[in-house]
Amino acid sequence: MSLTLATLLPGLLLIALGAALLANNSGVNSVVKGFPRSTGAAYVFFGGGAAWFLYRVWHLSPADFGDYRGILFIVFAAIAVLSFYCVPDFLAVRGLCVLVLVGATPLLDAAYMEYDRPQRLFMVTPVFLALAAAIWLGAQPWRLRDFIEWLFRTNGRPRLVGGALLAYGLLLAAVAFTY
Repeated sequence: MSLTLATLLPGLLLIALGAALLANNSGVNSVVKGFPRSTGAAYVFFGGGAAWFLYRVWHLSPADFGDYRGILFIVFAAIAVLSFYCVPDFLAVRGLCVLVLVGATPLLDAAYMEYDRPQRLFMVTPVFLALAAAIWLGAQPWRLRDFIEWLFRTNGRPRLVGGALLAYGLLLAAVAFTY
C-alpha cells in the first residue's frame, strides 16, 4: 500500500464519521447509540475482523509459527465462532477493535522508514491513538457505550466531535496528496 493511500483511507473514514455526527441526524444517532450491542454489527465487524485475522494466521511464515498454522487456524476459528454464542455482549465493539488492530498494520507499514516525509505523522499519530483505544476497548468494551451515552447527553457534543473528526479527516485527505 502506498503512503498516499494509507493516509487517504483514514482521512476518508474520519470524513464520513465526522459528517455523520455533524449532521446530527436522528437515524444516524440511533445507529451509533445501538452499535455496542448490535447483533448485526457484531456479525459484520467481528466476522470481518475474525476473517482478516484468520487470513493472516493462514499466511504465517515458518518463523512465525507457520509450521503450526493449521492448528492455530482451527483453534482461532473455533474461538471466533464460539464467541457469538458464549460472549455475545459488546461483540460489535470487540470486532471493531480487532479490525483496528489488524488494519493498522498496512497503514503503519506504508509509513515505515519514511523519515524524509514528516507529514506522515499526521496519519501515524491517530493510528497509534486508535491502537491504544482498541486495546483498551477490547478489554473493557462497555466503555464505548459509556462514551456514546456521554456524547449524546447534550445536542452540541456530537456536532463538536463530528466537526473535529471532519476537520482532521479533511486535513489527512489534503496531506495524502503532498507526498
